[in-house]
Amino acid sequence: MSVRHDGKAVRKAFSSPLASVFVIAVTVLWTVPTVGLLVTSLRPKQDVTTDGWWNALLHPDLGLDNYHTVLFEGGSGVSTGLMPFLVNSLAISVPATLFPLVLAAMAAYALAWVRFKGNDALFFVVFALQVVPLQMALLPLLQLFSGGAHLGSLTLLPALDLKGTYAPVWLAHTMFALPLAIFLLHNFIAQLPRDLMEAAVVDGASHFKIFRSIVLPLCTPALASFAIFQFLWVWNDLLVALTFAGGTPEVAPMTVRLAQLSGSFGGRWELLTAGAFLSIVIPLGVFFALQRYFVRGLLAGSVKG
Repeated sequence: MSVRHDGKAVRKAFSSPLASVFVIAVTVLWTVPTVGLLVTSLRPKQDVTTDGWWNALLHPDLGLDNYHTVLFEGGSGVSTGLMPFLVNSLAISVPATLFPLVLAAMAAYALAWVRFKGNDALFFVVFALQVVPLQMALLPLLQLFSGGAHLGSLTLLPALDLKGTYAPVWLAHTMFALPLAIFLLHNFIAQLPRDLMEAAVVDGASHFKIFRSIVLPLCTPALASFAIFQFLWVWNDLLVALTFAGGTPEVAPMTVRLAQLSGSFGGRWELLTAGAFLSIVIPLGVFFALQRYFVRGLLAGSVKG
């Protein structure tokens, strides 16, 4: 009875008008820097260097010239705009999100519902791989891609000619995302009703049909939740991109270009803010498009009965 009473008291406290005012105030404070970034990116250079962005709310003089310069011209000392790097970021982030999502979903289903020898041991190995730091594996992976794997004079894996392609970045992000993705999706898939799975088997459904027709639709919230985290991670990544893609416009993502812009345009805040805002628009769009699945995925399994 005391636990139930405490739960009602907590819900009442969080639904009170004072709590609502507090949440609104925190939300406004959290949004102010983003609004300032957007307003600064729309102002001309002379206004940015003379007064604060809040003055533009009283005397607006806004335009898209900064975005045109950053995207297509590059500015002084820089010959290439952000547009090719923006396309590269999409070409890297979308496959690097889909590959681990598809592989992890299939592996999680197999570990949860397909019984085979060593099933539990394999799951614990996957779980343990989460502790391997990303930084420790970058150099071995780079050597593996460029020189292959050798045991004395025996070649275990020939050198992969992947220079100048997206493949090394896709592979690196997929490798490091799989352990966590399999662990999270396994816990979700393992909680699916056993009666439902057994009924499908009795009806003659194969594992592939069960996975495609039952598991995937029911796991949409979990898949969307992981997709958001993985997409944000890959989109904002700089370390893996610099290691495996370098800084060439052919394959380098937007984060590499933004790092270069901060050095080239150290005093041109209107261009830096335009580039920074472009870098957050697409992740925001992905999050808002999947947020209803994201909330359902976070709440999944929190209430029983």
